[in-house]
Amino acid sequence: MLVTINMTQSAATLVYDIRNSRYLNITGRCTLRCQFCPKHNGSKQVHQYQLALENQPSADEVIALLGDTTAFDEYVFCGYGEPTLNLATLLSVASEIKARGGRVRVNTDGLGNLFHRRNILPELAKCVDSLSISLNTDTAAAYQEHCQPKLKGAYAALLEFIELAPHYIADVQVSAINGLAEVDIEACRKIVEVAGAKFKQRELGVVG
Repeated sequence: MLVTINMTQSAATLVYDIRNSRYLNITGRCTLRCQFCPKHNGSKQVHQYQLALENQPSADEVIALLGDTTAFDEYVFCGYGEPTLNLATLLSVASEIKARGGRVRVNTDGLGNLFHRRNILPELAKCVDSLSISLNTDTAAAYQEHCQPKLKGAYAALLEFIELAPHYIADVQVSAINGLAEVDIEACRKIVEVAGAKFKQRELGVVG
């Protein structure tokens, strides 16, 4: 299912469904410029959905499109931007989903604390059931090469976020990409498991 809302110059996909989950696309902004991300390779599409946004939607715009929360396994904050960059909307919408009995997951690059200059995990813990964090690489050098962060100290901040997250949210999954040059997937797994989170191996070129 595809739900759109009229924007100034185009119709933006704010809500889209994959399998039995409803995905919420709340920002096109990102703290990374991942070289393996389709949007940096000429495409802003996942499955049949075009995810380009001209503006960050308000909480009210997204809440109007939630639908029946009992019809979905979970609501996932995930588009072609980093959802914690539109934190106020994320928290408001997630709180509404929880109030209606739904389940909430946030897909994040783990740089929300660095961007906001505070620990946002206590705020997320009030309305988020699970986190999916993208580690991607096992070294700062590989992270710089493949993810090209816009913020200084990004890799160290990401590792700290991964270590902190399980103390606030029970279900924390951290992924790395098999197939990236100079990345040791088993070293990534060790980083995640030492932090007390669950490891997920992703494959290069597979999105959604």
